Amino acid sequence: MAKKEFTYRGKTLEELQKLSIPEFAKLVPSRQRRSLTRGFNEPEKKLLAQIKKFKDGKRKKPVKTHCRDMIVLPDMVGLVIQIHNGKAFVPVEMMPDMVGHLLGEFTMTRQKVAHSAPGIGATRSSASSSVK
Repeated sequence: MAKKEFTYRGKTLEELQKLSIPEFAKLVPSRQRRSLTRGFNEPEKKLLAQIKKFKDGKRKKPVKTHCRDMIVLPDMVGLVIQIHNGKAFVPVEMMPDMVGHLLGEFTMTRQKVAHSAPGIGATRSSASSSVK
């Protein structure tokens, strides 16, 4: 079975990469379109500049960012971007299916809660149990 080619709203990845930001904004959902038409804020501009340097080969370090509200653009596909989750930078490889989503959707900020046995003095019933 042949692998299905990626398309986003009827356009291939190569066609998406040739589009300008305003043309790409017409394809994404309304929330992302509003964000793109307003323009990028300073941290987002800095991130785009770092990505451009990395693609040109002028930057060796991996791209790290705190911009969890940045929209994944077609130019980012194929890169590994380290996104901050509140504690550490999590490396995320940008895949074609991520186009149009936010960077923060791919790194979870909360971990699974793993409870253990209650400690001494945690409840009244733990006071009656023997302590070794």
